[in-house]
Amino acid sequence: MSNLKEILINKNICKSVWFMRQAGRYLPEFKNIRQQNQDFIQLCLDSKLSTEITLQPIKRFDIDSAIIFSDILLVPYALGQSVNFVQDTGPKLEKFDYYKFLNNDKNLFNQKLKPVYDAIRKTREKLNKNKSLIAFIGAPWTLLVYMLDMKLKKNEIDHNKIKLKVEQINLILDNLTKFLIIHIENQINSGANVIQIFDSWAGFIKDEDFENYCINPNLKIVDFCKSKNIPVICFPKGIGKKYKRFNEVVKSHGLNIDYEVDPGWAKANLKNVVIQGGLDPRVLLKPEKEMFDRAKKYLDTFKNSPYVFNLGHGLLPETDPVKVERLIKFYREHQ
Repeated sequence: MSNLKEILINKNICKSVWFMRQAGRYLPEFKNIRQQNQDFIQLCLDSKLSTEITLQPIKRFDIDSAIIFSDILLVPYALGQSVNFVQDTGPKLEKFDYYKFLNNDKNLFNQKLKPVYDAIRKTREKLNKNKSLIAFIGAPWTLLVYMLDMKLKKNEIDHNKIKLKVEQINLILDNLTKFLIIHIENQINSGANVIQIFDSWAGFIKDEDFENYCINPNLKIVDFCKSKNIPVICFPKGIGKKYKRFNEVVKSHGLNIDYEVDPGWAKANLKNVVIQGGLDPRVLLKPEKEMFDRAKKYLDTFKNSPYVFNLGHGLLPETDPVKVERLIKFYREHQ
C-alpha cells in the first residue's frame, strides 16, 4: 500500500487505491445507519456516525485512503440555504436569496460545519497514520448549479438562469470560493492531508465560459492548497479534451479522469500530474471477467506512471461489496 499524499506530492511511480463514494450507499453497514437517520444533512453533521461511516470501507477492505463521509452541499447549507434530499429526485435547495448569501458570516459558517471538522479529527485519531485522509469540496460552478436550481434533467441544465446576470454570477462565484477556501483550511487544520475538488457539472459549461466558470475558480482553490503544502486532486467531470487545457493551467497535483476519457489519450496528453481513476463504476455490475478486463486496461496503460486506481465517478448504490473486494484484490495482485 502507498501513501496517497506522497504519491501526489512526489509523483513517484507507485500505486494506490481508493474509490469515490467508498463510504456509503452500497455497504450494508451504512444502510443500517441510514435507515435510522432519514435526514441526510443531519447524518453528515453527526460527527460520531460520520467517523464510523468513513472508517467502514477501511475496516472491510483495508483500502489505502479514507475519504471523510460528508457532502458538497454542506457548504450551501452552512451559507443559509436549506437542503433536502428527495428520494429518486436528488437534492433540492430552497430558493436562492442573493442578498442573504452576500451577508454570510464566517464565524456562523464555521460553527455550522464544526461537526465535519470534529469528524475529521476523530477519524484521523482512529486511522492508521500511513493512510491518507481525504477531505473534499464541490467546485464553485457545480455548487452554483444546485444553488440556483439550474438542473433541468439528468444531462441538461438551464443556462438562461445565468445568461443575463454575468456580474452577479461572478460575485456569487467569488464569494463561494472564499468560503470554500475557509472550509478547506478548517478541514486541513482538523487532520485532512489530501483535498479533492469535485466539479461534477463542469462538462455542461459552454466553451466561451469555460475559463471563467471552471478553470479560474479551480485555479484559485488549487493555489491555496499549494500554499498550505496540501496535495489536491481535481475532478472536472465531462470536459473531454479540455482536460488538457485544464491540466496545463490549473496544475493540480492529481487529476481524476472520468470514464469517457480514453486512458491512452490521458497518458499521452496529461503531463506532470498524477492521474486518478477513469474506470466506469457500471463495470462493477458486470460479470467479473469483464470487470477485470476493463480494470486491466487502466492498470496496463499507467503501469510506468504514477497512478491512483479509482473510478470515473462514484460507486453505485447497487454495487455488490464482494465485487469491490475482488476488484481491490485484482488490483493488488496486478501490481
